[in-house]
Amino acid sequence: MTTDEKNPLINKLNEVEEEYNQLEKQLVDPETATDAMKLVALAKQQGKLKATVAKYREYKKAVEGIADAESIIDDDTVEEDFKDLAKEELAQLTGQKETLYEEMLDSFVMAEDESINSVIMEIRAGTGGDEAALFARNLYDMYVRFAENNRWKVELLDFSANEIGGFREVVLGVKGRGVWAQLGYESGGHRVQRVPETESQGRVHTSAATVAVMAEPEEIDIEIAPSDVLEHVSRASGPGGQSVNKLNSAIKLEHVPTGITVSMRDEKSQHKNRAKAWRILRSRIYEHFESKKRAERDSQRKILIGSGDRSSKIRTYNYPQNRVTDHRINLSLYNLDKIMLGDLNEIIKALKEHDKQQRLENL
Repeated sequence: MTTDEKNPLINKLNEVEEEYNQLEKQLVDPETATDAMKLVALAKQQGKLKATVAKYREYKKAVEGIADAESIIDDDTVEEDFKDLAKEELAQLTGQKETLYEEMLDSFVMAEDESINSVIMEIRAGTGGDEAALFARNLYDMYVRFAENNRWKVELLDFSANEIGGFREVVLGVKGRGVWAQLGYESGGHRVQRVPETESQGRVHTSAATVAVMAEPEEIDIEIAPSDVLEHVSRASGPGGQSVNKLNSAIKLEHVPTGITVSMRDEKSQHKNRAKAWRILRSRIYEHFESKKRAERDSQRKILIGSGDRSSKIRTYNYPQNRVTDHRINLSLYNLDKIMLGDLNEIIKALKEHDKQQRLENL
């Protein structure tokens, strides 16, 4: 824990502070004031760095104080009373330095994640028929309760239900402080092992669902050329295929460069369906490009937590054993009942710590 050039974290933080200073200069530049979009983008980028830079400056101040105290202690011309005071200050500053280093480390490696306060979650039933759809519903309920526990805002954007109350697919928006830093680890394949309600022989069945968590970008985070998006309008259908209304309210958006499509027919209003479809499309496109960046940046990491890869099995929920196992970090907890009620804190805390250590290894 030193500040010499051999410490990769300190080198990175010097770069971050320099970037912060440059952004500060740009923000007070008269030319910037004439470009509202640029001003907002610069302010947002500086905001992401603010907490980390503040901690780093506190840390540097503590290091300077330690050097001053050590200088006094080593000076033979200084009286013993002053040396005793310097020793007290040295002990205090050394403890402060250690604490600040850990806080600074957390802030640096997780700052970008903590700055994302809006996500789109998609939960889809996988193999297992009706039981998989019921499990998808269970996951939805779990995440809603977790969001409520964190006082986040949840919005149901779209869903497709089966006859027994399960979800073939459900899309929700979650907004609140640090939602990505918490929910970003949930992307991937979730597997359930339990006796279905329809199972008369009492046999344990295995079913699956997939979860995708995507940061919801702001206008300044991503630009989508309107000419790149095709819009298809049709009449929304209800149960049995009958028309919900006489208007063409169902919307399908297709982003030609990536091939990403979004269909929305939940609302009777074409305007509302279009707005929801655009929200989801923007998030999917943003995630498409961000996942490529993460893959390049994290190519040396052993696992990609929050990579958005639906095919990777990340967690098993075993009801007979009341067990939840997260396969990425080999963590098993025997409190499935509480977890399904939204108590995900222990799992997420362990995932964040593992993720942090891997990021530090790749500095």
